[in-house]
Amino acid sequence: MGLDDRLRDDARTLSGDLVQLRHRLHRHPEIGLQLPLTQQMVLEALDGLPLEITTGKALTSVTAVLRGGGSGEPGSRPSVLLRGDMDGLPVTEQSGLDYASEIDGAMHACGHDLHTAMLVGAARLLAAHRDELAGDVVFMFQPGEEGWDGAGHMIREGVLDAAGPTVASAYGMHVYSTRFPRGSFTTRPGILMAASDGLHVTVRGRGGHGSMPHLSLDPVSVAAEMVTSLHAMVTRRFDVFDPVVVTVGSFHAGTRWNIIPDEATFDATIRSFSTEARDRVRQLAPSLCKNIAAAHGLTADAEYRDEYPPTVNDSDHTGFATQVVHEVFGGQRYAELPTPSAGAEDFSRVLTQVPGCYLFLGAHTGETAEGQANNHSPRATFSDDVIPDGVLLHAQLAIRALQRDALAPGQRGVA
Repeated sequence: MGLDDRLRDDARTLSGDLVQLRHRLHRHPEIGLQLPLTQQMVLEALDGLPLEITTGKALTSVTAVLRGGGSGEPGSRPSVLLRGDMDGLPVTEQSGLDYASEIDGAMHACGHDLHTAMLVGAARLLAAHRDELAGDVVFMFQPGEEGWDGAGHMIREGVLDAAGPTVASAYGMHVYSTRFPRGSFTTRPGILMAASDGLHVTVRGRGGHGSMPHLSLDPVSVAAEMVTSLHAMVTRRFDVFDPVVVTVGSFHAGTRWNIIPDEATFDATIRSFSTEARDRVRQLAPSLCKNIAAAHGLTADAEYRDEYPPTVNDSDHTGFATQVVHEVFGGQRYAELPTPSAGAEDFSRVLTQVPGCYLFLGAHTGETAEGQANNHSPRATFSDDVIPDGVLLHAQLAIRALQRDALAPGQRGVA
């Protein structure tokens, strides 16, 4: 039996334990950078494997290094990074699953429980086949992807250099509860996902009685005008072929229907796909809000917050990754993503430092992807059936990337 067949069989054998791990994680989601219970479950799942494990200082991350059995001393051979994010979302679950969240106001609504279980599976699978590795593997178990910049924290704490030299390449994967057929993979070279930034606006007026607005300076109506003007701005000030997406997801003002408050606040997420568009919206959005406030005799504070850069796949490594999908799963399991996604990822931090590829995996639970609850929905569900395929692709990417990276550049093929 060849290595590919052995890896496939072993991934299937692991799936029962990994599904149980995924369900435990799903029942106990944690949010942000501090995930002590999640970290404990990961460490227990990795216990007994020949891994060099370190945990984070500023966050409850887990970094595990597997030394391959190939020739060469550690530090003189290539290493590859595989990443899985572990945090949940501040969402109250409404999925109806028998393993639904037991934590009020928290849910694995984005599939990170699957990511964690798949990366644990990859660590077990590769540890069992470590003699096939031409280098070392760094497993990056990351908290705080959902707006906390956990990847940035882990990079500052040295995850890219955990095996000695900086990893030669990096790969990650994200499941989707809709959009893509279950079990299918997709990605694209170049920009895969948008940059994500935030805009926080406070409009300051003068409160009063709702029956006499002329004696007050109403911040609510002015803030509402800002919201609609921001949406109009992206259609009139930006090229439709270099788009910007603005969504106001939080708007707060007042305490009672007949009281005009002193202040109104709102928060927006802003997505862009190029440095030029990002620089322009960084300048235009705050000034638009301040000028609208001034036009009505009010003032506004508008704080633009840089968050994640675009997720950019290296073209060469994307070609390699897609070839691996074709060879391992067949061409019918892959379709190139025609356009970038306006979602954002802090794995972009990794891909700004080292070349690599980020992929999507369809994991819906219905007959088709159509009509399924989307990621971040309180009703989102993800299929356990894709876990062994995720494990297998992680392992195959690591094995083949190390074989490829061990060759001189002129000797490398696509896969």
